[in-house]
Amino acid sequence: MGDPREPPEGAPDGGSGNDDEYRSVVFDESFVRAARIQELSASERLSGSFGRATRPRVRLGPLGTVPRQALALLMLILVAFGAAVYFGVSSPNRQAARPEGSQLTVSLVALSPASAVRPAGDPANPFAGLPPGYSDGAVGLGTPSGTATAHFSRVEVTKALDTVQRYLVASSLAPSTLIQGATAEVRAFVTPGEQAQFDDSVTQPVDDRHHALTGWLVRFDPAQVALAADSVKVAGAMRIDEADGGTLQITTDHTFVYALKPAGAPSGAPVTVETVRRQLTFEFDRVDLATAQLRLVDSVLQAGPAPCTVSMAGFLQPVLAGPDGTPPPAPPAVDPGNHARPAWQVCGVLAGG
Repeated sequence: MGDPREPPEGAPDGGSGNDDEYRSVVFDESFVRAARIQELSASERLSGSFGRATRPRVRLGPLGTVPRQALALLMLILVAFGAAVYFGVSSPNRQAARPEGSQLTVSLVALSPASAVRPAGDPANPFAGLPPGYSDGAVGLGTPSGTATAHFSRVEVTKALDTVQRYLVASSLAPSTLIQGATAEVRAFVTPGEQAQFDDSVTQPVDDRHHALTGWLVRFDPAQVALAADSVKVAGAMRIDEADGGTLQITTDHTFVYALKPAGAPSGAPVTVETVRRQLTFEFDRVDLATAQLRLVDSVLQAGPAPCTVSMAGFLQPVLAGPDGTPPPAPPAVDPGNHARPAWQVCGVLAGG
């Protein structure tokens, strides 16, 4: 009986009667997909709307062999990436690059006494002669309640005001800063983009409008000056504004009054009342608010009684009163034609001095 796999007429001459000899030419799916032509479908053949039995296959170059699902996924990813780039670039609320490098501008003004500097009448109560409106320490800062602005919530504004208040306490009221030379507490408030500028101001203070340490904080030379009272009298206010839609701005304007005496002087020594006005401009973006740090962008300081001939970049240099008063130092003449002297270095006359 014949092999059931053979045709009825028998195996062709020279053949084995099975498919073994054709296995080398079997077309796999990848070969079919890569074919240059495609056969028309049954519906296309029945419709008669064709000119030939085959249609040319659209050539997609390297993508021609990519499965349709993978190609669709690739196109979806490209569209999503393009949309993300477009909205990221065009969004008005996107975070701009954060400022780096020198940003603080400092103006220092010495207030020369108009007459002899006399000690406070009562060393135990050196602030007795101050006009009304001054309070002790942080109370005198007059920190307002936080109110929402166009782009910042009440909570964000309140947090900025709290940061400013704590900075002013650390930089203008803390004895460790005023007379002991400490700077770390103040530096902790400074945003990383300004810390290099702050550090340069500490290590090499110079009145170049950017690196005066007294633009960042109030301090006296402990080798020359000591505090004669534990309290500092303060009067002033704060203003809330926006520099732009992503930057909150707070401006402070305060007068601080310090009771000073010569370093090492005993109790009962003559006390000098030193007056310092600080007008500061702070800026916050939302990263600053989250980290409770600030950018100090402008600082104007007036201090007196002080000599006009001594730099105030590293320490404030008060004219201390002697028992019978100290004659005022003569202010230098200013020659507008002398370009060797910086134009921003100015001196005023202390009212009531």
